[in-house]
Amino acid sequence: MDFFAGLQFRTEAYLTWRRRRLRMKREKQKAKNPVIDWLEAFVWAAGVVLLVNQYIFQAYQIPSGSMIDTLLIGDRIFVNKLVYGPELLPGIGKVPSPILPKRLQVVIFENPSYLSRGPAFDIAQRILYMLTLSLVDIDRDEAGQPRAHFLIKRAVGMGGDTLKTVRGDLYFRFPGETAWTSEKDYKSAIGNDYHVSRLMAPAEYPALMAAGRRDGYADIGLPASTADSLAAAESSTIRYPDYIAYEAARLEVLRSAFPQDRRYSEMLARHTQGWYVPEGRLFPMGDNRDNSRDARYFGPVKFKKVLGQAMFIYWPLNRIGKIR
Repeated sequence: MDFFAGLQFRTEAYLTWRRRRLRMKREKQKAKNPVIDWLEAFVWAAGVVLLVNQYIFQAYQIPSGSMIDTLLIGDRIFVNKLVYGPELLPGIGKVPSPILPKRLQVVIFENPSYLSRGPAFDIAQRILYMLTLSLVDIDRDEAGQPRAHFLIKRAVGMGGDTLKTVRGDLYFRFPGETAWTSEKDYKSAIGNDYHVSRLMAPAEYPALMAAGRRDGYADIGLPASTADSLAAAESSTIRYPDYIAYEAARLEVLRSAFPQDRRYSEMLARHTQGWYVPEGRLFPMGDNRDNSRDARYFGPVKFKKVLGQAMFIYWPLNRIGKIR
């Protein structure tokens, strides 16, 4: 009987303490300034948004046409940041993940060509960007355009691959193989018909390559042939030229003029032999091949620089859907 009496006493004491605590909490709540209530609610909500954006899903806005038609300018998307391991803090450290990027996934990564304004600015910019769900981006150039701190592309090449372009068309040489496989044949073989956009017509290549040869001769102080000069004049009308093909034609002239200079041979080899992708890296390219600054210009990207996988478009409403 003493046991039950003691239990009843403790229970009543606890309930009394709990009622007193709730009453005091309500009194404090009544006395609190409503402005402080709003501030506390805002800080709490902002904290939740930051945690979700930093470690799970982050909202991004597509600033350029490099992924047309997969992603359009102004599309707002969610990126899965948990899958490859999120950063501990914006721009600082990275949580290891057993999951690695896979071929043909659309990924977001740090732009290797980006020039930082300092860690304090980078952190402030990324926090504001996350808090506003990509609506506010203070990282802009002199013309008011967003600076490309992060890029979103398709991981077309993986470690061990060699890739090259021939008149803008992509070819793979996979590890252990000697033959080249066209991107068209590869997509057909795996049943993944992701869309590749081309803005430069095949008929425009002769004029573009003639312009490359003309400029190569100009670099060494010699006149180009009449045929190249006439053809090159048409290149000025090409709105989206394939600069890779142009540069290959120019370097061919320079290598022929200076065969003893290894620089030109090495630079030309990138175009004739392709780009090799080391292990632990991927080769990202835009689906809009003639309007994308990608790994063809800055080389393969380390896995640790990949921040997440693009999952789905949430705005505009008529484009809601999974990103493939």
